[in-house]
Amino acid sequence: MFFRNESFKDFIRFYPTVSIIVGINVILWLLMFLSTSLGVFVYEWGVGWNIAVSRGQYWRLVTPIFLHDPDGISHILFNSFSLILFGPALEQMLGKIKFIIVFLFTGIIGNVFTYLIDMESLVPHLGASGALYGLLGLLLYMSYFKSHLIDPGSKQIVVVISIVGILMSFIQPGINKAAHLFGMIAGVAIGPVITNNVTPFSPWRNQPRVRRVVRNDDLGYDPNRWDKKRFRVNRNISSIIWWIIFILAILGILSGF
Repeated sequence: MFFRNESFKDFIRFYPTVSIIVGINVILWLLMFLSTSLGVFVYEWGVGWNIAVSRGQYWRLVTPIFLHDPDGISHILFNSFSLILFGPALEQMLGKIKFIIVFLFTGIIGNVFTYLIDMESLVPHLGASGALYGLLGLLLYMSYFKSHLIDPGSKQIVVVISIVGILMSFIQPGINKAAHLFGMIAGVAIGPVITNNVTPFSPWRNQPRVRRVVRNDDLGYDPNRWDKKRFRVNRNISSIIWWIIFILAILGILSGF
């Protein structure tokens, strides 16, 4: 369920919510990375800042979920790849609305506890890692309490990444431990409510419908001739690209984002 074989066009079509979130994150990061006036405003207005939350700027419990370190590319890359890794299966199983609820709820909980642990902190924080650990937490809940939703191989991946990810969060410096830990706890906690009437992930649901070509034997006329693609990406190349994304996402998780 974590290994992708879709083309990028099909990925966007099958998983629009994940695609939109990644798109928003990348656009906002680019605005900040390029030091545009809008980017500077977005950073100053949206970065997580506990002392500002204490002064009533409560939107800062939400906005950091969509912002990433403007001083480098690794933060946005790893978080985007991780969302691409874990998000699609959950989006299909939960549906768009439930997926958004889980993503925002766990990300906000991670930021709330970041605030509660040190309300007067002057150190800014940002990133989607609390929400991403929330998705991991939900998958962890499914692994043990809704085992029919996750195959044994995927369960192993979830358990190993969750354990190593949390350990690395406490070992590595400069990591928002509260966001990671409480984001994951929030994902587990929301599991009993959000997984009602959920069906297992199935790659077959995303199979494109096969068009029937109607031909006139005399003229060889194909009414769908203009819909045919002149160029298709070799499936082996597509698989290699998705494996690269998978490996980068794992590296990001193990490095604590």
